[in-house]
Amino acid sequence: MMQTIGLYVHIPFCRAKCAYCDFNSYAGREALYTSYLAALRQETILVQGLLAEGEGARAAADRAPFPRAATLYVGGGTPTALPASDLAALVVEAREAFSLSDDAEVTVEANPGTVDRGGLRALLGSGVNRLSLGVQSFDDRLLRLLGRIHTAREARTAANDARQAGFENLSLDLMLGLPRQTMESWQESVWRALELGPGHLSLYALAVEEGTPLAARIEAGHLPPPDDDLAADMYEWAEDTLARAGYVHYEISNWALPGHACRHNLTYWRNEPYLGLGAGAHSWWNGRRWANHPAPEAYVASLQAGRPPEAEGEAIDRRLELGETMMMGLRLLEEGVSFARFQRRFGVPMDDVYAAETADLVERGLLERTTDRVRLTRRGHLLGNQVFVRFLGSDPAP
Repeated sequence: MMQTIGLYVHIPFCRAKCAYCDFNSYAGREALYTSYLAALRQETILVQGLLAEGEGARAAADRAPFPRAATLYVGGGTPTALPASDLAALVVEAREAFSLSDDAEVTVEANPGTVDRGGLRALLGSGVNRLSLGVQSFDDRLLRLLGRIHTAREARTAANDARQAGFENLSLDLMLGLPRQTMESWQESVWRALELGPGHLSLYALAVEEGTPLAARIEAGHLPPPDDDLAADMYEWAEDTLARAGYVHYEISNWALPGHACRHNLTYWRNEPYLGLGAGAHSWWNGRRWANHPAPEAYVASLQAGRPPEAEGEAIDRRLELGETMMMGLRLLEEGVSFARFQRRFGVPMDDVYAAETADLVERGLLERTTDRVRLTRRGHLLGNQVFVRFLGSDPAP
């Protein structure tokens, strides 16, 4: 069977940096757009060479054939900060370079303040078939607090424009646990999102990151810190509400109508190979993980000099792969980690490696064990980190 990978392309540019954001994104770098896109093309050539070398080694060992990308995800930053024609051309080039099939999932992240019908039609024409809109809230007061460049009305317009342009697979992001966010405001945002009929919803709890403007306002006492108990109540209310609306809670922060789970992100959660292009992008392939220079200037300079843009890397040994496979797989709430998949991958039964850890977590009510898999309980949804650390911090049996 042909090996497949997930392909990620990072666009680190934004119109403005949001108050809470510590992602690898930069505002005011428009002068870099052209050289950055050229650098992406150069990195594509280098990565193709890397894959070809790996193919030679695998062929010699009678392993799987040359991998092709099953999914493409263009994230950021704000990919739609680029001119629509440039972004569409990037998608076409990536699809051709990595032999994406006609039915591959191709996602682009978008800020509602950076899209219009013409640009959306251009993306659809380039092969993009899934749009992820970073709405965050339908409360204008909270959007201003977050430093978002769009309003609730613009978010609704963007979603409707995407539908009219022809996007059938639409995902919306919302945030919970925000300073000054009430349960009523949260419920209203979820209802407004459901009215737009997305196939997929991602609901993220705010993480206050040191060094961000939002963290500074909280530290100075100008804003209250997030209320963890209220955030938990918001999450549990959303679980019940979305279940009644027909959404499957398939990952800790993600819900989807049947057939609309994000195939690209399933690659990460199943701990399968992926390649990342662009500033700060991460890759895991052929037993090794690496990350590119995060600063777009350094990324571009490396490639202009003919050097790979890698900033750091590590070999993934069996112990780490075992632990990460459990940690990531348990984020999938229905699928969990199946005993059969684990044994196919590692050649040993799960109980030969993690019998003590799983038994303890079952006893504590955080993990459930069925006839064919382990997965988080509903209590474990909120306390997942207590589960994950057991596998990353343990020394698996030989």
